[in-house]
Amino acid sequence: MKFLLSLTFFMGITSLQTVFDFQKSSDISRWRVVNDGVMGGLSSGSFRLNSDGYAVFKGSVSLENNGGFTSVRYGTGRISVVGKSKMVLRLKGDGKNYQFRVKADAGDYYSYITTFRTSGKWEEVEIPLSDLYPSFRGRTLNQPNFSNEYIEELTFLIANKRNENFELVIDKIVLGE
Repeated sequence: MKFLLSLTFFMGITSLQTVFDFQKSSDISRWRVVNDGVMGGLSSGSFRLNSDGYAVFKGSVSLENNGGFTSVRYGTGRISVVGKSKMVLRLKGDGKNYQFRVKADAGDYYSYITTFRTSGKWEEVEIPLSDLYPSFRGRTLNQPNFSNEYIEELTFLIANKRNENFELVIDKIVLGE
């Protein structure tokens, strides 16, 4: 079944570069959860592979103790995005909003971000790289949108300013034209 879903995913995308394709045997050791506990919050997230070979980012967001977010980050290493115009995410959410973030340099203090809403069904979310705007701790920075030649980190984050449970199932992350 996953193979059939993958074929459907690739239809209509001409030139692909796989960033991550989750499988039962995938090494997810470079993915790390960062909760708001780094700032005193009580939110908790987890990241694992399920029995179908999809990644599952799930948990609970709490506003207690000035909290309100949890995230999962992946150090991609340096990936060229030259000639690519978008990230395509194949995922199944829970109807909630999530942020997708990239860093051109893993050492940057800020990320380039956008928010997308999930439908509760399997879907392909296309994110134009040029739509990613610079942000740090919830504040938009006064500098241009993403126009770099590389990315070194990507992140999924949930921070909807409410107490809530969440679950985001991820199949693939690719770069497309």
